Amino acid sequence: MKTLNIYEELKSNAYPGRGIVIGKTPNGKYAATAYFIMGRSENSRNRVFVTDGDGIRTEAFDPSKLSDPHLIIYAPVRVLGNKTIVTNGDQTDTIYELMDRQMTFEQSLRTREYEDDAPNYTPRISGIMRMENDGFNYAMSILKSANGNPDSCRRYTFSYTNPISGEGHFIHTYMGDGNPLPSFEGEPKQVEMYDDMDEFSDKLWDALNEDNKVSLFVRYIDLETGETRSKIYNKNK
Repeated sequence: MKTLNIYEELKSNAYPGRGIVIGKTPNGKYAATAYFIMGRSENSRNRVFVTDGDGIRTEAFDPSKLSDPHLIIYAPVRVLGNKTIVTNGDQTDTIYELMDRQMTFEQSLRTREYEDDAPNYTPRISGIMRMENDGFNYAMSILKSANGNPDSCRRYTFSYTNPISGEGHFIHTYMGDGNPLPSFEGEPKQVEMYDDMDEFSDKLWDALNEDNKVSLFVRYIDLETGETRSKIYNKNK
């Protein structure tokens, strides 16, 4: 698979929707993840990321303008022991709660489907990073309708054991803008990762479409110490 430049990928797509990146830095020192949200409606754009314990949650920037919290207010990132969960919806809580009851990532997601936002039927994308004594591994999932037909849910899980330093994977909800919005197709894209978290974060934020971007979260986890460093970007300030 060709390794892509994540910044060029984002610049070439005005509306990838919501996206998850997970990978290992070139120096092999950090597990890295990024999650961003975009919006076309006033309701979707009226959001910010805020810290919530070890994770984050979305919050209305102006509560008086929040017309519908359904599908837009949730916790994108939660931490369960040695596992960091990153998703584009309230399935974060489903994964957290069911894995806490000894179910697997994939089993947890079998209780969920794509979002109920006809006619888009937005895919639910999810990622999980597991920190181990000798490094880490990660998996990504997408739950989507059958080419826009809500009668069938298609479930795909991609697992990455002993990730290669300098490589990551990128999955997002939409192939681009449209009505209805076209769902992501294929397996997660292989992308370059970067050692410098600040540079990586800044360039990701700059690469997102200025009109549509809403928020970005980036976290680097030190594979030796478990120490985490995170950054949040919000267009609304």
